[in-house]
Amino acid sequence: MSIYKKILIALDFQGDNAEVIAKGTSIAEVNKAEVMLVHVNEPLVMAYAADGMSWSDQVVMLETSIRQEAQKKMAETGARLSLPPESCITREGRPATEIHELAKEKNIDLIVMGTHGQSGLKLLLGSTANSVLHGATCDVLAVRVGE
Repeated sequence: MSIYKKILIALDFQGDNAEVIAKGTSIAEVNKAEVMLVHVNEPLVMAYAADGMSWSDQVVMLETSIRQEAQKKMAETGARLSLPPESCITREGRPATEIHELAKEKNIDLIVMGTHGQSGLKLLLGSTANSVLHGATCDVLAVRVGE
């Protein structure tokens, strides 16, 4: 009997996703579990104006570029793992909130994500991994990545 049937691997595309993917897919293999990937684009700060100059066009262009790059990386990652497109999800919003909602929608048993093991001021400001851990209704595996 497998412990996990559906595993959600949360990616941030910061260069250290390989460790998170390897851990998540190895657990999925042992449990013969379905794998889904998610990446959440956080909206940039709302457009503002200074001295009569509006930056909204540049912000919209930057958000569009970030969104397109994330979708491209997600498609490449999914293809490399032989996952169907519907298992490779990009969302917009607050990462922890979107991950929680997706986990509930898809009946996820385990969320696998990276953490940089922040401390001090960075920890007080909060991390996505910490927010996901404290609001999840399923198991969460935080994989320490980076230095």
